[in-house]
Amino acid sequence: MLRFLAIRLALIPPVALGVITILFVIFKSVPGDQAAIIAGATATQAEIEQIRTQLGLDKPLVEQYARHLAGLATGDLGYSSTFRANPLPRILERVPATLLLMASSILVMVLIGLPAGVAAAAWQNRWPDLAISSAVVALLAAPNFWLGMMLIALLSVHLGWLPSFGFTGALSLIMPTMALSARLIALVARMTRGVVIEEMRKDYVRTALAKGLDRRAALSRHVLRNAMIPIVTVIGLQAGFLLGGSVVVERLFAWPGVGDLLLTGVSVRDYNLVQGVTLLFVVGFLLINLAVEILYVVINPRLCHG
Repeated sequence: MLRFLAIRLALIPPVALGVITILFVIFKSVPGDQAAIIAGATATQAEIEQIRTQLGLDKPLVEQYARHLAGLATGDLGYSSTFRANPLPRILERVPATLLLMASSILVMVLIGLPAGVAAAAWQNRWPDLAISSAVVALLAAPNFWLGMMLIALLSVHLGWLPSFGFTGALSLIMPTMALSARLIALVARMTRGVVIEEMRKDYVRTALAKGLDRRAALSRHVLRNAMIPIVTVIGLQAGFLLGGSVVVERLFAWPGVGDLLLTGVSVRDYNLVQGVTLLFVVGFLLINLAVEILYVVINPRLCHG
């Protein structure tokens, strides 16, 4: 197990370095003078040149890249025109709110999507399956920003039950979680249904049922365990999606998370802020993938030697 973890952890730095390089090239290719953007519309040419010199933007790209890597190694993301300083502390103070929203969405996704998929498979082609499948189609067709606006209009504006923006307590978490997790619930339910039905048709299940094992016992003891690998894969991928997918929902509900900060950076062309948040998302996605692979080994220890 330790060797497995060591190999997976060793793969993270090269991937992160590749992403850093791609981001650096992309942002250097974007039209516009970064020094002029930082200086502002009223700055003189002399002030722009001074900022360009201070930030090293007049150096060759290779030297800028080397300085960028050295800065990242020490936690320096560069100069943010939004905060007039290194944006890392401001990014980190937004992380707990995003993690809270992610955790609540994943919890709802698993607690609703997994049992719904199992129930649909257990009552295949009967009314529970048809009802769940219809709900899945409806949720997949509803964009999270539209669903969020409908929730605000109904639960906040019309009924006055829940706060519509910001974070003022547990009630503030309900609508963003519903808007963010709705589509994910449908995806997990659909995948779970398909995998469980496929497993139920296999010979080992037929043999167990022929020997007198109860259908419910066969489903809980054998089928679900063998079906968990693809289900965990989908849950892990959707957990990674929450990092980027939370951007629109956070802005819609004025949620004080990293996604809202990303949109702020994009709107004012704060490249270093955008790059820092994007890099955080990438590292988070890599860690989520690592956690999913660890779950693979827990579910099926033979994969550790694969």
